[in-house]
Amino acid sequence: MTEPMTESMTEPMTGPARDVVLVVDDSPETLSFLTEAIERSGATVLIAVAGDLALSLVDEVTPDVILLDAVMPGMDGFETCRRLKAKPHLAGVPVIFMTGLSETEHIVRGLDAGGVDYVTKPIAPDEILARIRTHLAGARSARSARTALDTMGRTLLAVSADGRVLWCTPQAGQLIAALASTPDGVLSLPPEAAAWLRACLAGTTTGSVTLRGPNGPPHSLSFVGGTADEILLRLSQDDLALSLARLRTCLPVTAREADVLFWLSQGKSSRDIGEILGLSHRTVTKHLEAIYAKLGVENRTAASMIANRYIGGAR
Repeated sequence: MTEPMTESMTEPMTGPARDVVLVVDDSPETLSFLTEAIERSGATVLIAVAGDLALSLVDEVTPDVILLDAVMPGMDGFETCRRLKAKPHLAGVPVIFMTGLSETEHIVRGLDAGGVDYVTKPIAPDEILARIRTHLAGARSARSARTALDTMGRTLLAVSADGRVLWCTPQAGQLIAALASTPDGVLSLPPEAAAWLRACLAGTTTGSVTLRGPNGPPHSLSFVGGTADEILLRLSQDDLALSLARLRTCLPVTAREADVLFWLSQGKSSRDIGEILGLSHRTVTKHLEAIYAKLGVENRTAASMIANRYIGGAR
């Protein structure tokens, strides 16, 4: 049984543009009740009666907040939430669970799946609308902060220890999507970057890794900081990436040989190069031998002179 509309329920949740609320529930009564309450608050309501339908719908329209029933036939709300949050464009969209399950384990399960809040059924109209307003405000603040970082030229992303992108600034999202593979709609670092990240976390390497997509210029991914749950990285098209791209384009060297040659041109010793790139001294020596042969030179000085000739054109 639904509660009567109250005056506070009509408080607008929108700014200049109407917010879009996606309601995912298999109950016609719940859908009807929530649609009426939310539309009276000034928002637009989208409806999906099953998890798979919600997953298809969000590929066409990005909601500002999602209300999700935890218990549905077929794909339940927990699995639906995991799949929704795996989509990069929904990473910052708050998901509020609606459930009759009040046990702690179910609440924790919902939060672990990517939800930010939950309400228990029967739903009180004032409560659900207040929660929607609160989470919409928080999501807007987060988007504004990330957009501001973009404006300042800070293309940042946060990832989990296995390389899955948790959130990113708009430009970083576009760049990583173009440079990295996204199987099943999950935005993740490419294998070489994931391996570099593991080495950074293990303390066996430092510096940055260069990402090269099929089109466009390469970018450097560098470690900023973070916690065990959220690791902050910076993605940038900088002198290092441009220099490495120039060396690979103009000289007959592999990607790894370009890395070694660049740091050789910066006056680094073989030991330093090994520490920067996470390579053994023997491996660095083998790369140097290959570089000398390909460039037709005999020593470090000559190789550095050739490298600097092309790196200078990249700056």
